[in-house]
Amino acid sequence: MKKVHVFTSAAFNYIPKVRLLFESLRRHHPELVLHLALADRLHPGNDLSREPFDHVTAVEDLGIPNTTRWIFCHRIVELATAIKPFMLAKLLERDDCEKVLYMDPDTVAFSRLDDVLAALDAHSVVLTPHLTMPEQTLDAVMDNEISCLKHGVYNLGFVGVKADEQGREFAHWWGERIYRFCRDDIKNGLFTDQRWIDLVPAFFSTTGILRTPRLNVATWNIRRRKLEGTMRDGIRVNGEPLGFYHFTGFDSGAHKAMADKHADGNTTVAELVQWYLDTTSRLAQDPLAKVQWAYGTFSDGTPITPAQRIAYRDRPDLQAAFPDPFRADGYAQWWQQQGQLEYPGVDSADPKAALERLTVHLSPGLSPVPPGESIRSAGAPVAHPSPLLVRAHRVWKQEGIKGVLRRLM
Repeated sequence: MKKVHVFTSAAFNYIPKVRLLFESLRRHHPELVLHLALADRLHPGNDLSREPFDHVTAVEDLGIPNTTRWIFCHRIVELATAIKPFMLAKLLERDDCEKVLYMDPDTVAFSRLDDVLAALDAHSVVLTPHLTMPEQTLDAVMDNEISCLKHGVYNLGFVGVKADEQGREFAHWWGERIYRFCRDDIKNGLFTDQRWIDLVPAFFSTTGILRTPRLNVATWNIRRRKLEGTMRDGIRVNGEPLGFYHFTGFDSGAHKAMADKHADGNTTVAELVQWYLDTTSRLAQDPLAKVQWAYGTFSDGTPITPAQRIAYRDRPDLQAAFPDPFRADGYAQWWQQQGQLEYPGVDSADPKAALERLTVHLSPGLSPVPPGESIRSAGAPVAHPSPLLVRAHRVWKQEGIKGVLRRLM
């Protein structure tokens, strides 16, 4: 019998939120098969046997090429989003799969989602826009409409895909793009996995857009949606039962700040936000929420900085020289010596400005060098360039080829 599979993606620190999402889905849809795509490393000491999901697939088991190098290129949020198309493709190939839903771990279902499942009878891919109505005030335009221009028209806290030819083609295309370009790099047109989805309605003719106000309710659209009711008696959106709410940006406090701004005086929204705060605060005491991210440090426990990830991602020579960049006696050692010459200031008290210089130009990302076929011996150190080359490289990074040519003339 064909089934509907639902997955979310997260590292261990988000397991409590995953639990809350999947418990809500179990309550309304006991027939669903629930999966966790784990952006972390499974460890025998981390017991997941009592969690409300049926299957766990770790990133290292997704068959992603050059897995170790690829993982290193991503920060935790980037990795949790980057594995989504690969998990999607894996589920779509299952013999028992009819449809797949992805939902962010910080979403919660409040009623059945039969309208979503019905939409996948007619469409291969279904998406929810951030906004379904134009904003009416200047501050809302700036907060929400312009934000969509930066982050993407469609919110990837949800996507539904049918296990048909075009659904699989979409998963394959998305995975190819995300393999190299899942980055939080708005100035270069990228925002993790999300901006790519703006192209989907143009590329895939059977794409459906779900505009019903009850789905993917969040701070970016609550100004134009009427929420009423209570947690006890049920919440309605424009007269319809709330389908699922997206508690995005909750840990940073951004969610409450934007809810207070765009739903000021709405007691239903205030109750929702307080309920999630109280519930997740209790869940955060769970030991799983305190598990250190497996890919956050070098092998000796030294934290990996964003600059170290970006430099490795952008440099095929480093990728070839250090096939396992997590080793403290390899890439980390190179960074402490040669890296300080080539990337001065990145490890200073103000690394943000240095990071901006690192990402001035869009790079093609991880070079597909097969294991054992690198452009130089895996164990050989990267050659120390002359001071002139170091300076030229730095100018190129900051100003591009025009800057280099200007200094030569």
